Amino acid sequence: MFTGIIEAVGTLASLRRQGEDMALTVHAPTLDFGDVKLGDSIATNGVCLTVVALGDKSYTADVSLETLSRTGFAEAKVGDRVNLEKALMPTSRLGGHLVSGHVDGVGEVKSVSSSGRAIEYWIAAPAELSRYIAGKGSIAVDGISLTVNAVQGELFRLTIVPHTAQETTIAQWKPGRRVNLEVDQIARYLERLMMGKSQGSTSSNLTLEKLAKAGFL
Repeated sequence: MFTGIIEAVGTLASLRRQGEDMALTVHAPTLDFGDVKLGDSIATNGVCLTVVALGDKSYTADVSLETLSRTGFAEAKVGDRVNLEKALMPTSRLGGHLVSGHVDGVGEVKSVSSSGRAIEYWIAAPAELSRYIAGKGSIAVDGISLTVNAVQGELFRLTIVPHTAQETTIAQWKPGRRVNLEVDQIARYLERLMMGKSQGSTSSNLTLEKLAKAGFL
């Protein structure tokens, strides 16, 4: 589990195809490796990866065919910069929102414009994910916990302050760039509960009326 608060930015040092899978190595000179051991999880551009080897300020992780099919790693190149976050500890502050590191799909940056000292990005989400994205809700984009400031169909707008741009890969986002998206977990689970028997699960007593009464709608 992660928070979407980026700890460091690393660089893809190598990408090695292993049949249909891939192993990647990330060089991260500013990441604290003092408490990292084999088997630990590190979110890499929002993808939860397991450390299988440690080097000098670097780690190697395997990327499965499933992960390649659902994330931007299918288009990754040596030298690409990636956002990094070590797994959440019970004593950590939850500065962003709960992020699983299980990417739901890949979006595309459509436009970039200035808004005072901030930068506004419009991003297109896959059609099947757009229903989970709500104005003033949370979303993880390339592993960064961000607030959705507006929604127009399958497009959503982010307003990025200078500090966030400086501490992440956001400054490199240009129109056409593809980014990993993880929608808010609460939205996914609420939908599943509302579906009930229609999706093969047991009947649920959850209704729109109950959600409204509890203040969720």
